[in-house]
Amino acid sequence: MKNRAFLSQVDSSISKTNLKEHARAVFILHDQLNLDAWPSWIREEKPLLIFLESAEKGKELPHHKKKAIYVLSSMRHFALECAEAGFPVHYHSTKAHFDEGLDTLLSKNQNMKLTYMKPSEWDIRERLQSVRAKFIDRVKEIPNNFFLADPEEYKDRVKDGWLMEYFYREMRRKSGYLMNGDQPEGGEWNYDEQNREKLPKDHPVPEIVETAPDAVTEEVIEMVETWYEESFGESDDFSYAVTRRQALYRLNEFIEERLDEFGPYEDAMVHGNYELFHSKLSMYLNNGLILPKEVCDKAEQAYKQGKARLNSVEGFIRQIIGWREYVRVYYEAMMPEVRETNHFGFNNKLPEMYWTGETKMNCMSECLKPVIEEGYSHHIPRLMVLSNFSNLTETDPRELNRWFHLAYIDAYEWVVLPNVLGMSTFADGGVLASKPYVSSGNYINKMSDYCKHCKYKISKKTGEDACPFNYLYWNFIDKQRETFTKNGRANFMVNMFDKKSDEDKKEIMECSDKFIKSLGRM
Repeated sequence: MKNRAFLSQVDSSISKTNLKEHARAVFILHDQLNLDAWPSWIREEKPLLIFLESAEKGKELPHHKKKAIYVLSSMRHFALECAEAGFPVHYHSTKAHFDEGLDTLLSKNQNMKLTYMKPSEWDIRERLQSVRAKFIDRVKEIPNNFFLADPEEYKDRVKDGWLMEYFYREMRRKSGYLMNGDQPEGGEWNYDEQNREKLPKDHPVPEIVETAPDAVTEEVIEMVETWYEESFGESDDFSYAVTRRQALYRLNEFIEERLDEFGPYEDAMVHGNYELFHSKLSMYLNNGLILPKEVCDKAEQAYKQGKARLNSVEGFIRQIIGWREYVRVYYEAMMPEVRETNHFGFNNKLPEMYWTGETKMNCMSECLKPVIEEGYSHHIPRLMVLSNFSNLTETDPRELNRWFHLAYIDAYEWVVLPNVLGMSTFADGGVLASKPYVSSGNYINKMSDYCKHCKYKISKKTGEDACPFNYLYWNFIDKQRETFTKNGRANFMVNMFDKKSDEDKKEIMECSDKFIKSLGRM
């Protein structure tokens, strides 16, 4: 397919760049799309910038079609912006992987010296290191500057079980965000207790602006439907930002319209509304269109100007300098062995509903629909519904990890793997999370209005019409009692189960066994 709209946006400089004229080149990956994070000499000297679209990389997983569209369109727009800013640009679409494309390029251009930034993902890193080993005098790797924390400083402590809360406090002290000298603003390090409110009925929620696809994006949509016809999700109605300017508009819109109420309702879930007061900025952070520092700067400024309450701003900044940075350090500390971790030894395939969205459980349907349609849901559906259900139905956590990686538009292995195998499924046995994150239907009912629209009854604990989360939860507690007994924060749940009558225990086991066996899996 010819990239007509893509190439016509500049004076054909991308397609006609003479590579032999350039002795110095920089390879830019699809998640490094911001020259402000690169060394200043690149902006000053304007070396040749190399971009590679790898069909092979895209086919490693059947990524959500909107994820493929977002990645490819963002990279193409960034390459066009670089060309318009005076950079010589070589943009090449190949069926091969990145390392093969660079190998060919360097072999054909013997005088070229190449610089690349350390990839955030393990497999790409390994591939580029093989190129570096082959062209040892001509290829240089530089540190990844799209994050705030240096993994080497923290990864030994994280590997030994150093909790995110203490990492976060150190990051607050280092960055100075929401600090009064050496004390946290307001006297507390976090305000989670204020951030667990259910959204009141008819409470107004601002809409998030949509971005109409331009000719370049329309072309990418057509290409994705051709290249990845069998991939997960839908490509219809693509409306995400694909340029830095558009992403900054989304950031400013969030700060002005939703940050103030983000905190109180960040854990809330509402039938038919999948965004609420969440920023939906993670995809733009994770490929570099916006940078973590500028996001935190704007949030803190909103607090200082009285535009956003402290608990909202603190909770938002914690997601970035705390959780986001922490899981990246965890990834560096635990790879590659952590990929195969499976503490509970579950081996069931993922329930079929994760692929189709078809289920009588309204909470699961509501949480799966935006993933299938948009490649998105906020953190509570991910953790307390989709991951919770996977664990309670004894699903292999590696299967869930794979699905999260391919299903979400903001998904990269460095962030998905810690969140799924470390946090939500406890597959690493407690290195990252202090307890297994499982719950009955009571939590979902407390934080959402899903249960009132469901065919199952939240008030019933066992039986055909009982909420499956209710009996599945106690079944899990019983079967995994060794893990819970050893955990000081959760051992009381085993004691509560043991106090149930023999009849209740039998019904819990029978209902759970029947339900788990009835699930279609693929």
